[in-house]
Amino acid sequence: MGSPREFTVAVSDEAIADLRQRLAGTRWPEAETCTGWEQGVPLAYTRDLAEYWRCEYDWRRLEGELNARDQYLVDLEVDGKDHTIHFIHQRSPHADARPLLLTHGWPGSVLEFFKVIDALVDPVAHGGSAGDAFHLVIPSLPGYGFSSKPASTGTTVEHIADLWDALMDTLGYDRYFAQGGDWGSVVTAAIGLRHRPRCAGINLNMIIAPPDPDTLAEPTAVEQAALAAMENYAQYDSAYARIQSTRPQTLAYALADSPTGQLAWITEKFWSWTDCERDGVRHPENAITRDEILDFVSLYWFSNSAGSSARLYWESFDTPNMDPMDVPMGGSLFPHDIFMASERWAKQRFRGLCYWNELTRGGHFAALEQPELFAGEMRACFRTMSLGGS
Repeated sequence: MGSPREFTVAVSDEAIADLRQRLAGTRWPEAETCTGWEQGVPLAYTRDLAEYWRCEYDWRRLEGELNARDQYLVDLEVDGKDHTIHFIHQRSPHADARPLLLTHGWPGSVLEFFKVIDALVDPVAHGGSAGDAFHLVIPSLPGYGFSSKPASTGTTVEHIADLWDALMDTLGYDRYFAQGGDWGSVVTAAIGLRHRPRCAGINLNMIIAPPDPDTLAEPTAVEQAALAAMENYAQYDSAYARIQSTRPQTLAYALADSPTGQLAWITEKFWSWTDCERDGVRHPENAITRDEILDFVSLYWFSNSAGSSARLYWESFDTPNMDPMDVPMGGSLFPHDIFMASERWAKQRFRGLCYWNELTRGGHFAALEQPELFAGEMRACFRTMSLGGS
C-alpha cells in the first residue's frame, strides 16, 4: 500500500483543442423520425449542445473547482491486483466528525457530490449542528475519471468493496459509514456484507430489493411505482446496460473516437433518469444545467474512460449478490430513480434497516439534483447509527 499523494487535474491545451476540432468535424446522422426522445437524444438538441461544448463551455472552470478540493492518488493492492485510485478527502473542521465514504456510479463521477461537500463537512456554516459533521472520502471507481484503468479481469463490485475498505484503512479510519447510488449502491451494499464491523452502517439512494411475493396481491403505491419502473427499464431503458455488459470493447471504439457520441450516450441518461419533467415535458435541463451535463461528459472524454467504465457492467451487472445483510442500513427513496423498493421489500434484504424516508422530489442523481435534500438525508440517517458498534 502506498501513501496518498496530492493530485492536481491538468488537461493540456492540446487536448482541449483536439476536442473542439473533433466537434467541428462531426458527421451528423439524419434526424429522428418520431417526436421527442423516444428514439434517443434528438438531433436538434444534440447539435445545439455540441456547439455549446465547442464554443462556450469552459473546462478550465471545472478544472479549478476540482483543484479547489483536497484531491489525492493512492496505490492500493488487493488480491494481487494493483490500482491507483483518485479520491477527494475533504476533512471537516469539527474534530468529532464521522468518516463517510461516498461512491458514485455510471455515468456519474465524484462530481455528483460537489454540491453537498461543504454542507456535510461543515454543517454549522449551513444551518446545521456540529454533531452532523462528516469527514468525506469520495473515490473515483476503478476505470472512471482519474483512477487507473484495470488491466485484467476481476475488478468486480466485491473487489471494489475490498479496495474501498483498504482505502479507508490507509486513511486511518477504523470505523466508517458508507453511502452510494447506482453502482455506488451495489458497492456500498457489498461493503456492508464484507466489512463489518469496520463499516458501521450504510445509506443507499438506489435501493435494490426484490419484490416480496406475499405483497404482490395488494401492492402499495410505492410498490406499484417500483414495479412500473422495473418494467420500463426492461422494455425501454436497458439497452445501454446490455451493450456495456456484453460488448464494452466494441462500444469503446465509437465513444473514445467521437466526442459527439460520448455526449449523446451520457446526455440521454440525464434525460431518462433525472426528475426533469415540467409542465408535461421532460428535458434534462429542467433538472440540471447544460454546464453540469457537459462537466460529466467532459470528465469521461478527457479521461478516455468510456470503455474502462463500461467494463464494470461486464464484470458485475449479471451477477448481483442479493444476500440478506444485518449492517445498519438507511434507505432514502427518491421518487424518480431507476430502481425502487418499498420499506417492507427492503426489510427482507436489509435486516438492519433503521432509517427509511420517501422523498417527494429527485431522481437517480440525488446529490446532484437535490443537494439540500440529500444532505438532510445523510444527517438524519446516520443520526440513527453509531460508529461505536451496533
